[in-house]
Amino acid sequence: MSESGTRERIVEAANDLFYQQGFEQTSFTHIAEAVGITRGNFYYHFKSKDEILDAVISARFSATEAMLERWGQVSGNPEGRLCCFAEILVVNCAKIMGYGCPVGTLSTELATLNHPSRRGADEIFSLFRIWLRRQFELAGRSGDADDLAMHLLSRSQGIATLAHAFQDEEFIRKEVKTMREWIKGVCTCSS
Repeated sequence: MSESGTRERIVEAANDLFYQQGFEQTSFTHIAEAVGITRGNFYYHFKSKDEILDAVISARFSATEAMLERWGQVSGNPEGRLCCFAEILVVNCAKIMGYGCPVGTLSTELATLNHPSRRGADEIFSLFRIWLRRQFELAGRSGDADDLAMHLLSRSQGIATLAHAFQDEEFIRKEVKTMREWIKGVCTCSS
């Protein structure tokens, strides 16, 4: 395998393990075993766990940007794009019930640790906030677009947290349906 391929596999494995076990609970050994490489080979690519964390955050940021771009192509109107955001809870239902929201859990853990990479993880939330705000602006809600964006973002985080706590898929589906109705109402009010 190429050096870049090995590096990518390390980042992918670390991303999964940080999500499933948490950053602090994941060791070099866990990641090396998941990738099937020696610790020496591992250290060739990353000198510290913080370097891996930064690479994971960067990969998550890029993946989020790509997802937001896809949503922009899937739906021709702000309401449809906002509903794509809500639907991600249903699409990732099993993962959310198992581990919570990948963005929320990492940001929370890094904040608790007062880790320097916290700001990078929080930027993924900012990416969502800016994108949601833009959709509400395009829906004619410029005056309260940021408030609406924060409401939708916080609601999705609350749903993810409670779905993880109660292991309730039906709860997710009902809440997403309610979110879609709210989005429709908010977008209709601007017409």
